[in-house]
Amino acid sequence: MAKVGGELLHPYVTVFLSGFAAVVVVPGITDVTMSALCPGVDECSLAIYLSGFQQAITGVGTVLMLPLIGSLSDVYGRKALLTLPMTLSIIPLVILAYNRTTSFFYAYYVAKTLTAVISEGSVLCLSLAYVADNVAEGQRASAFGIVSGMMYATFVAGTFAARFLSTPQTFQVGAVVSMIAVVYMRIFLKDDFTIKSNTTDSLKHPILTTEAEEEEEETTPSTGSESSKEVGVFKKIPSPNDLLCLLKTSKTISQAAVVAFFNSLADGGLQASALYFFKARFHFTKNQYADLMLIMGIAGTVSQMIFMPLLAPVIREEKLLSIALFVGFLSMLMNSIAWSIWIPYVVAGFAMFSSFASPCLRSIVSKQVGPNEQGIAQGCISGISSFANIISPFIFSPLTDLFLSKRAPFYFPGFSIMCSGFATMIAFIPSLLIRTVPPTTNKKVSCNNCEA
Repeated sequence: MAKVGGELLHPYVTVFLSGFAAVVVVPGITDVTMSALCPGVDECSLAIYLSGFQQAITGVGTVLMLPLIGSLSDVYGRKALLTLPMTLSIIPLVILAYNRTTSFFYAYYVAKTLTAVISEGSVLCLSLAYVADNVAEGQRASAFGIVSGMMYATFVAGTFAARFLSTPQTFQVGAVVSMIAVVYMRIFLKDDFTIKSNTTDSLKHPILTTEAEEEEEETTPSTGSESSKEVGVFKKIPSPNDLLCLLKTSKTISQAAVVAFFNSLADGGLQASALYFFKARFHFTKNQYADLMLIMGIAGTVSQMIFMPLLAPVIREEKLLSIALFVGFLSMLMNSIAWSIWIPYVVAGFAMFSSFASPCLRSIVSKQVGPNEQGIAQGCISGISSFANIISPFIFSPLTDLFLSKRAPFYFPGFSIMCSGFATMIAFIPSLLIRTVPPTTNKKVSCNNCEA
């Protein structure tokens, strides 16, 4: 089992605190949205489409930003790059902590859309890269499982807290905890990375220059040409060709990318439809959303903290990934045909198995790249997942609105959730073909060796 102490304790705590701040407000956000946009009703097309639009814009931004943030973290360190997204995530929470009227909701909506472009997924991506820096290959699946377990633990703690807090208090607590998360990370997280340039010259040092360029600068007298230095700022920012190169360097990474895309497409579809489906079908409130998330959180936490470290060395990540995807398909299928209010609660327990998907996928990718490419590799997978989140709202938001309305061509309120399940099944098929290299191998792919 991966160690939980020393250097690894602090990223786990950072993930927990930032995740708690995000999760504690989730059970109440649907009610806030509905009351601000369509007070007094259980179905609101405007709320569905605004949520879908926000998800799409966030996806567009994160497709571009996550590979960049991951690559920058390979150069400047994980801690430096964690600071920006964690700080930006405070702003939307503060707005709704102050007021939740229609005007403030729209201010929150704009702030959340803009800040999520950088903050969405960044903490998880950089935390996984940090863990990969400090854990041997054979223990990464377990370590990534603990990171995922911390995410589920935030579900437990956040939804348990939301269950007993009023809606205004959830946003106030979320804002305070997000501030604590930034302070904790800045104080306690150790970053082994050291910039090669002098501290006094760090602001003048061109961002993302190569080692050869740095040596050349040290031996070449300054000519006073600032324009050539400014060009160096962008030389190692990952381009689409760099990301394509990374995917081409390994068949395993390409297969993992396909799985990540369709799995995220399914998750995005579930995100776009489930809460509104439960609201319209069973008249769910904040407390019932919290109960569902609490069950999922407990199941996921137990799975990741206990079962994942035990099963990963025996069953291997690729098989656990396939199991998780198949169980995810079954859970979406059952939710889509839910005939009673107890069905979603039973299905929430399936997270015991479906939660294996993310850490297994991340571990598989991590083992295919070198130690100096963990950030860009995790950022690439996160970017692909975000690209799926761009497409997802355009598919599932109209489906959700259509089949929850009287315009539906046939009565099937959960049709959009079933379609999400089909996307998971598509991800399941290539997962069966993934064959990872043994954890002890020294052979690594390198996107640095690929010609653009």
